[in-house]
Amino acid sequence: MNLNELRDNPGARLKSKRLGRGIGSGKGKTSGKGVKGQKARAGVAINGFEGGQMPIYRRLPKRGFHNLFRKEYAPINLGTLEAAIEAGKLDAAQEITEDSLRAAGLVRVGTKVAGVRLLANGTLTRALRITLSGASAAAVAAVEAAGGTVTTTVPPKSAPAAAA
Repeated sequence: MNLNELRDNPGARLKSKRLGRGIGSGKGKTSGKGVKGQKARAGVAINGFEGGQMPIYRRLPKRGFHNLFRKEYAPINLGTLEAAIEAGKLDAAQEITEDSLRAAGLVRVGTKVAGVRLLANGTLTRALRITLSGASAAAVAAVEAAGGTVTTTVPPKSAPAAAA
């Protein structure tokens, strides 16, 4: 192989549109930009601008509440745990923790995720010792029915006191 024989893979480089090269090219004269106006010029950034009409994002009312300090938890189902144990990704004899789930590739705990929460989708056939951030009441009941235990590291939210 010589330097003069080097080529890109076919289709690796896209040919640029040749604009403004005569009426026969199909992209001549105005180069596909229509006629005059702000959008025919260079340096236009008018996202959401509706020609002076009140934009839709300002016409529609704001709804609801967005909590900046909300904690998100990565979900894991009982059925997923059972399948992972059968596949040999998890050891049923060992305690199942967030670290072991991450190592098995079952949950992705990143910067935005505060921990892992166990949910009751699926069935469990063996006794497991599970320690996670949280668990639904149905999931705890299902694990205990199979002879296992669930320990949560984050205390559940206490019910608000009744107004007197």
